[in-house]
Parts: sequence; structure tokens; C-alpha cells
Amino acid sequence: MQDVKTQVQEALDRAVSGPVSIDWKKDFKGVQTGWCKLPESAQLLAAGAGIAEIGGRLSTVTAYLAQKYLVQGRREIAYHFDLDGTTLTLTIELPLEKAQVPSLTPLFRNADWNEREFMELYDIEVIGHPDPRRLFIDESIEPAVFDRLIPYSTLTNGAGSKTLWEAVMARNSEEKR
Repeated sequence: MQDVKTQVQEALDRAVSGPVSIDWKKDFKGVQTGWCKLPESAQLLAAGAGIAEIGGRLSTVTAYLAQKYLVQGRREIAYHFDLDGTTLTLTIELPLEKAQVPSLTPLFRNADWNEREFMELYDIEVIGHPDPRRLFIDESIEPAVFDRLIPYSTLTNGAGSKTLWEAVMARNSEEKR
């Protein structure tokens, strides 16, 4: 029987039509993790199908805007998969404006909320999503409002709730002028 690294490598090579580089690491407890940056976001659906075929499960998805990407006008999304205790993270880069990504919800039902959050909070178009309704913010508010007003990482940091509230109120006052 093949080891997980070989299964993943072969599945991704088949799925994206060519060799894909995966950086595998093992920590001091023997936990294995792999990181792979897909060359194109359009390859995500095929890569996800390859991971599903070998029994992978989607754990979570993370969209973030690191400073190095902000300067380039890009953001990154990381898709974290579990394969019997081995974690594989597939990353893709997207432009900040008019970003599009294929939906993994048809393959992994639990991608639903993450993808809806992307549409709502970051204005990323998730192509083929079965239920693109908003989760939290009223439809009358423009998409990606938090990206423009307050970085999402600040928003979700409970320790900064007073600072966050003050920033929201200050921005609200500026917009009314």
C-alpha cells in the first residue's frame, strides 16, 4: 500500500495535468504536513477532486491578506485537508479585485460556509456555489465591507473589541461628513 505522500502526489499530478511541488515536513512527534501552491486558482476544483478520490476530507479554509501580498495587489486562500492524520494545505493566489475561485462545495459540503464568507467579507466570486446567499451582513451593504473598513483579522480578535468599535464609529463619522 502506498504512503500518503505518494498518494497525494500522484492524485494532484493527475488532477492538474502535470507535476505539482509539495513541501512535506514531519515534526518531532511524527506528524506529517504538506504545503502546495497551485499555479492557477482554476486548478482548485480538479485538485480537490483528486484529494477526495483518495479519501481526503476538507478541514477548513482560510482567506488572508498578508502584507507581502497586499503590496502585489493579491491575497491568498489556504485549503486545509486531512488524510488520515496527515494535513495537506493547498494554497492559491487571487487578485484583490474581481477575484474568482471555483466552489469546492459540490465535493466537500463543509466548504459551504467558508465560501459564502469569502463572497460576503472579501468580495471573492465563488463560481458554482450552490447557495450564494449572505450569512451575516444585510444585502444592502456592499460586499467586502470589512476588508475596506477593518481588516478581518482585527475584527475577529476579541481582545481588541473596544479598539474595533472605536474604529467602526470613527469610520462611520468620516463617511457621514
